[in-house]
Amino acid sequence: MYNMSVAISFKDIVKKYGDTTVIPELSLDIQKGEFFTLLGPSGCGKTTLLRMVAGFNSIEGGDLGFNDKVMNNVPPGKRNIGMVFQNYAIFPHLNVAENVAFGLQNRKVGKEEQQRRVSEILDTVQIEVYKNRMPKNLSGGQQQRVALARAIVINPDVLLMDEPLSNLDAQLRVDMRNAIKRIQREVGITTVYVTHDQEEAMAVSDRIAVMKSGIIQQVGTPREVYQRPANLFVATFIGRTNVLEAQLENGAEGRPVVRVGSSYILEMPELQAEVKPDAAVDVKISVRPEEFVLSEDGQGLTGKVVNNVFLGLNTHLVVELENGQEVEVIQQSAVSAVVEIGRKVTLAILTGTINVYDASGERNLNRGPQL
Repeated sequence: MYNMSVAISFKDIVKKYGDTTVIPELSLDIQKGEFFTLLGPSGCGKTTLLRMVAGFNSIEGGDLGFNDKVMNNVPPGKRNIGMVFQNYAIFPHLNVAENVAFGLQNRKVGKEEQQRRVSEILDTVQIEVYKNRMPKNLSGGQQQRVALARAIVINPDVLLMDEPLSNLDAQLRVDMRNAIKRIQREVGITTVYVTHDQEEAMAVSDRIAVMKSGIIQQVGTPREVYQRPANLFVATFIGRTNVLEAQLENGAEGRPVVRVGSSYILEMPELQAEVKPDAAVDVKISVRPEEFVLSEDGQGLTGKVVNNVFLGLNTHLVVELENGQEVEVIQQSAVSAVVEIGRKVTLAILTGTINVYDASGERNLNRGPQL
């Protein structure tokens, strides 16, 4: 039933509003059947890009393609797209089954075929029991499932989702993002999903494009963008991280080392960097909270615990380093003793997983992905 997916290509796409360019020459390929997420802060251009796929926004340069067909001037009604919005847009005067059937009626699908497809998709999104219920008697999560069913039942080539979970409470968001990912896998539809919530993006996506000011900063799997962020913007936007000033120097046998603070040396032979003998280059390092460990041999950065929060599995510490910078540290509660506020500690850094950037924060100096 649901095997009409297409690949989507953006080739040097430009979007302008008057004299203002909001997307400058963006290129991107989305694969058939892929769950692809556009992630970034408000105003970065992700919804603008989604609306270009839908045909709601004009294209001032470049080509948008479905498979090998250029879609720039194809009107929205001819694109065979399903859309799920933030506000659901469910018709209040129609029951669940009637809402879902609406698009099929517009396509002049026969009554029997309508009933079969509506029943099938309501079963897929697990709300068939509510088929005769009116929207006002549905929870937010149930309404979102109705909107999803209505978008998928028409057998679209592409499913577009714009911040679909932002109106739901925290636990329901988690439940619904799991449901959306399961349903997308079942139907195999090419899906473009817009969100500013990085945890949500990590949970549902096959691949993520992180955007800033209309420019894609990095495209990769959730693991790739978390473990090897292309630049400091991605590192700080995806997950939590501590950014420390450091120096890149030559160590033994000319291998690069990173000096943090006055005397803490990190051996990092995998860095893609060359340093002249007896020279030091300013760099920035991104250290996730879980990449700090309490040092047992006295090697590391010294500081004082200024806050600790027990969260069951993990304990979150805030440590003020000697230079006054505060860093966040996450320790497994089961393997670490209680660390009281005011206690002096030494933090070691797990060098196998941290990322090192040039002084501007624009270039990752690590070589290759993590294992």
